[in-house]
Amino acid sequence: MDDLVKWPEIEKAATGKRRELVLQGPNVERRISSGGGLSPDIYSLTLLNYLEVSQCPSLTEIHEDIQHLTNLQSLILCRNKLVSVPNVVGNLRSLKVLDLSVNNLTVLPKEITELKELNTLNVSCNNLEFLPEGLSQCTKLANINISKNRINGFPPDFYSERLDLLSTLVASDNSIDLLSGDIQKLPALKMLDLSNNKLTEIPFNLSDCPKLKDINFKGNKLHDKRLEKMVNGCQTKSILDYLRAKGRQVEDGGDTDKGRNTDKGKRQQRKKKEKVADEQDEVEELNKMVVRVLHFSDAPSALTVKVNAEVKDVRPYLVCCMVRGMNLRPGNALKRFLVAQTKLHDDLCGRRTIATIATHDVQLLKAPLTYDVKPPTQLKIAPLGRKEMTAVELIRHLQLEADELRKQKKRQNVTGLHKYLQILQGKSLYPCLVDAEGHVISFPPITNSEKTKIKKTTEELFLEVTSATSLQTCKDVMDALIVKMAELNKFTAEHKEEAGSDGEGDTPPEPAASCETSSELIVQQVRTVDQEGNLKVVYPSKTDLSKELSSLTVIW
Repeated sequence: MDDLVKWPEIEKAATGKRRELVLQGPNVERRISSGGGLSPDIYSLTLLNYLEVSQCPSLTEIHEDIQHLTNLQSLILCRNKLVSVPNVVGNLRSLKVLDLSVNNLTVLPKEITELKELNTLNVSCNNLEFLPEGLSQCTKLANINISKNRINGFPPDFYSERLDLLSTLVASDNSIDLLSGDIQKLPALKMLDLSNNKLTEIPFNLSDCPKLKDINFKGNKLHDKRLEKMVNGCQTKSILDYLRAKGRQVEDGGDTDKGRNTDKGKRQQRKKKEKVADEQDEVEELNKMVVRVLHFSDAPSALTVKVNAEVKDVRPYLVCCMVRGMNLRPGNALKRFLVAQTKLHDDLCGRRTIATIATHDVQLLKAPLTYDVKPPTQLKIAPLGRKEMTAVELIRHLQLEADELRKQKKRQNVTGLHKYLQILQGKSLYPCLVDAEGHVISFPPITNSEKTKIKKTTEELFLEVTSATSLQTCKDVMDALIVKMAELNKFTAEHKEEAGSDGEGDTPPEPAASCETSSELIVQQVRTVDQEGNLKVVYPSKTDLSKELSSLTVIW
């Protein structure tokens, strides 16, 4: 019977005294469903400091014996169907990262508040209605993600100076109807996302958070309509300045928006100010992020990607497009873009298990392109930052690097490209994007090529998203990537003068081209076709980039 069969991954971890174990995919799911859960042998691996069990719909509970894994620093149980977490999780006193996202949890055990070393808590995409009281006891918390639940508020003790390391709080897509002015007690808060909730007010005390740089309150029906316009424009500095001014108004005993001021002169003065403010809002409306779509039929340099039939059994879904107008020259613009791409990989792409993004410099591409599969011994690529090698050699190098990292006491977790190797386990053919000269420019989900690497001087990008899940997944990820690029481009345009040089010895800036004086992005459609030339998909189509984003205007 399956439940009596030893799991090879667990045996290997035990004999090799491994400190990391990742269990995911169809084979693990089959064993869990037929054997009634995880193998109990897993709870004897007391040396583990990293455990991930993910993408297993049959996994609905974790046994209490998990309390024996007292050396765990990271516990990743995302994308399963967990309905509960045992109270004994509070005994994992070394735990720094707890990821319970994308499950069916309705409640969290109060014992989570006993995890004194906890740095990151991700419980997004569940059915939680409240958070346990006492989270302020987890004084090392720096990142909290509770998005996409049913939570209607924060516990009373949450706004505590004890959480003096909390820098990121993501609570979007909930039912939160009140944000306390005590939010100012979180001195390290840098990013706050409360979009798509039920807030009607934003406390002016929020402006007293000294490090706050990024806020999102979109999708809330605020009483203050001027503030709501600013929120929909996502202008953090303007919002904080506005809240700060409102706070001074209240402190000075001025107009508190409750209709107490009946003095005619003051009313006229207020109307005059509101008229000026409305005019400023109109200007801001004209400065929205703009994405202009260049249709395939209108493009003299139109690009087509041929998809070979063999990919359907390996990684069948692909969408591509080209983007002009992305200004990567000033300051840290390129770095911000790469960081944003990494975040999309970690979040929306499920650490590349759901989808993978690759970016290329169009000027370095040799068209036409072909999406194909190759045996590991025949797939040759020059990975980012490395010399050319076969996929077999690359994977061997990455495995050796991972083993070496495991031996280092100060760095025992799997990092970098190493954590994606398990996605390819058991595959005899690997997916790849090949240029007209036969060079592999992309090897998803591992890496793309040094040959087409983007730089500060890149003026046109070729974007590629692949997935084994669905075509819509590719489109959703590409939508999110383009929206993020538009946001970053607008930020770069607004802060270009203050950005200055990044000190990397770049040549003096050339006179700005037209695309650099505007934050507008031009997205050129790319077609993917089958081997006979029949159309498979065009991106973007009329149904893409259609999400209701007040700050993004798509011009067809």
